[in-house]
Amino acid sequence: MTKTPDHFTRTPLTAETIDAILAVYVDARAELQHLEHYQPPRMRKQLERHAMRPGCLAALAWCENEPVGYAYGCPLGEADSWWPRVYPPLSADLTREDGKRTFRLDEIAVRTAWRGTGTARKVHDHLLANWTGRATLMVNPLAGGGKVQAVYERWGYVPVGHAQPQDTAPVLTVMIRPSHPAST
Repeated sequence: MTKTPDHFTRTPLTAETIDAILAVYVDARAELQHLEHYQPPRMRKQLERHAMRPGCLAALAWCENEPVGYAYGCPLGEADSWWPRVYPPLSADLTREDGKRTFRLDEIAVRTAWRGTGTARKVHDHLLANWTGRATLMVNPLAGGGKVQAVYERWGYVPVGHAQPQDTAPVLTVMIRPSHPAST
């Protein structure tokens, strides 16, 4: 029998939503939590900081009232720090933002027991269901031996550069998915 979430929610990053995300995060990132960048208190602070950004949303997958996966992010604004940290530098046309052009996915994760069930794609799609612009994300190219980046490529994302968003973070591949029509 294939596992499937019984429902999804899409909501701003409230305190309750942050707690639900962290419940998934602790399980999904357990093998990395010995590293400073992946420790839960750092993630909570990051979520609280991102909650103050305009348009920041989270989508959660639920099964029997327990969160089993999440994706969250927000639209990129004119003064966002996303593109300036990408190298090699990208063209001004590619990096021009207005708050409606590009949705930035900050993180997607599912509980370990839910990996390989399609839940990550479903929660990703639920988060972006009403977004008609393009989407961008950063991925560790070493995650899963390169399999995670390959999954994003199958979802339509293409690599455009690299970034290291924080000193404690690994060097990440920056990817963009072209604009999509809103789904119903």
